[in-house]
Amino acid sequence: MEFKSEAIQLEWEKDCNIIVGQSHFIKTVEDIPEILISSVPGIEYGLAFCEASGPCLIRTEGNNDKLVSEAVDCAGRVAAGHTFFLILKNAYPINVLNQIKNCQEVVSVFAATANPLQILVAETEQGRGIIGVVDGYSPKGVEGANDKIDRKKLLRTIGYKI
Repeated sequence: MEFKSEAIQLEWEKDCNIIVGQSHFIKTVEDIPEILISSVPGIEYGLAFCEASGPCLIRTEGNNDKLVSEAVDCAGRVAAGHTFFLILKNAYPINVLNQIKNCQEVVSVFAATANPLQILVAETEQGRGIIGVVDGYSPKGVEGANDKIDRKKLLRTIGYKI
């Protein structure tokens, strides 16, 4: 059996986040939007899901056409069965990630980020699958005293700590 692998750079709108995961059932395309809408008023999103059987289509939902188009582009470039690509605007993954992970069809979440993202894909004669991700960049050092102050200030500025 022949095996190939590659790293695929994903791209999406600036100031948005992406969640990349794997699910086992087409129902995901309707359940994730229900989670989003009930979790964050005013959220904008685009969702693409790679169906892995039957017609093997990229299924879509969303309330922002540009984000849907970008999610479809990500899905098409990775082209791995039963994967989903969810691009978020006016919300952060922290607002919806636990609910998505608790969705009964979701098998795993590979990444939830605004950082540059590469998807590591393996390809066999049967198809393609995600084997990992490269999320952002490598560390440049260890946090110092001023860095700790900056971290704590940032979390309070954006409203995630009191």
